[in-house]
Amino acid sequence: MTLDGTNTWVLRAPEAERSTVVDPGPDMAEHLAAIAEHRPFAAILITHGHADHVEGAQALSDLLGGTPVLAADPRHGVPFGDVSIDGLTIEVLRTPGHTHDSVSFVASAGDERVVLTGDTILGRGTTVVAWPDGDLGDYLASLERLSAYRGVVALPGHGPALADTGAAAAFYHAHRIARLDQVRDAVRAGASTAPEVVARVYADVDRSLWWAAEWSVRAQLDYLHGLDREFPSGSAGLDPP
Repeated sequence: MTLDGTNTWVLRAPEAERSTVVDPGPDMAEHLAAIAEHRPFAAILITHGHADHVEGAQALSDLLGGTPVLAADPRHGVPFGDVSIDGLTIEVLRTPGHTHDSVSFVASAGDERVVLTGDTILGRGTTVVAWPDGDLGDYLASLERLSAYRGVVALPGHGPALADTGAAAAFYHAHRIARLDQVRDAVRAGASTAPEVVARVYADVDRSLWWAAEWSVRAQLDYLHGLDREFPSGSAGLDPP
């Protein structure tokens, strides 16, 4: 589910001494050593708390001699706001939805800007709204926010860079609205649980991926349930705790 693996991005303004790393990824010695070759680092930034993005953060910090780890969720680092590091300005955008703690970063140096989107926007395909931590209403709002960045390159958490963050966000938003219509139709045709909806809406998807589709369907059902109680909640069909 990580496409080609997790992207670790190393940022540095022209002529600057220090770098900033975004999403150090898994705790793999060879990978962390490759990141460390770009030292010195001012900070380690985290887009969200999934292990494939944050697992190696503390080990990298130790390897670099205590470089601070900054994250929206205090379980993964020190909460922070916009920062300026040796000519590189990083604006923090709250973009929850994939997870509750998802953020994106707008990095700029001079006239150049990029948006680091974590898993909110991927380099190809579409992302999972990771129910119950993820929330579809939040995700749609985050996509609307990112749609303002027309013509700005996106550096995603997985997959290749994208030429236009705003266009990608608009595409994702339209895709989610279309999926919601399909989920509505499935429920009105008799589906009453997330697995039943998946079987109708994702019938053309490899069954080995249905578990991930079920996460997104549960998030969609929760969203629709909040709008209209005729729809089952995302937890429908789950055994009670």
